Amino acid sequence: MFVPRKNQNLAQAALTTLALSYHQTVYNLRQNDRNAILGLLMVIAQNLLMLLGFLLMFYLIRVRTSPVRGDFIIYLFSGIIMFMTHIKAVGAVSGSGALTSGMNNHAPLNSVILMAGAALAALYHQIIACFALLILYHVVFQPVHLENWRACLAMLILAWTSGCAVGLVFLAIKPWWPRGTKLLTLVYQRLNMVASGKMFVANLMPTALMPYFAWNPLFHLIDQTRGFAFINYSPHRTWVLYPVYFTLAVLMVGLMLEFTTRRKVSLSWSAGQ
Repeated sequence: MFVPRKNQNLAQAALTTLALSYHQTVYNLRQNDRNAILGLLMVIAQNLLMLLGFLLMFYLIRVRTSPVRGDFIIYLFSGIIMFMTHIKAVGAVSGSGALTSGMNNHAPLNSVILMAGAALAALYHQIIACFALLILYHVVFQPVHLENWRACLAMLILAWTSGCAVGLVFLAIKPWWPRGTKLLTLVYQRLNMVASGKMFVANLMPTALMPYFAWNPLFHLIDQTRGFAFINYSPHRTWVLYPVYFTLAVLMVGLMLEFTTRRKVSLSWSAGQ
């Protein structure tokens, strides 16, 4: 029992990593709420409250129909669920503490498993919340019809992936500037409340406003999702490959920063945090 376990081949190492990622994901899911059902209900309630808040805001400004020909609730929901998935992934990865956590000293746990556990827990919560709200709306109000639900799901996964890449950058610079990184993460999440463009339709936006939104991959993802969800809407000013290129570029930057920080990091760094 005192002999350290060593993987004999690549397949055994992969299975060990998957098993550890699974247990770390479960740990993250149960960390905030000891009751798993209550934790899921809280996530669903959070998404539902944001949906109701935007619905109330649109009613107060007398906008009661969708700019896209289709269901107004699905129009709002497509923007909100993408936004929530993205920022949840950013917050989960950046707050995983994968580089300065004392658990990294206990083999075979490492920073990759800590990040994967946090990211997968955020994705699990958002997918459950998405399906629960869609089923609730389908059963209680009216049938939900998505023209291409597979592509919509792919956009949701891409929103999560891009959020993980951005969160990795914040995680890598966090040991160097802990308080500043928390502020930058919060600013990025709050900025996306508007910059994500979930309240607008890209095809109807003035040309002068496009540069303020076109840099954001979430803006492209939300607009493309609406193109896949509604048969009467075809995005002309967003590009589905832009979030892919953005994610790959930010991921490479995040990996380089993470590698540099992991080599320089010291246990004493976390003493002042």
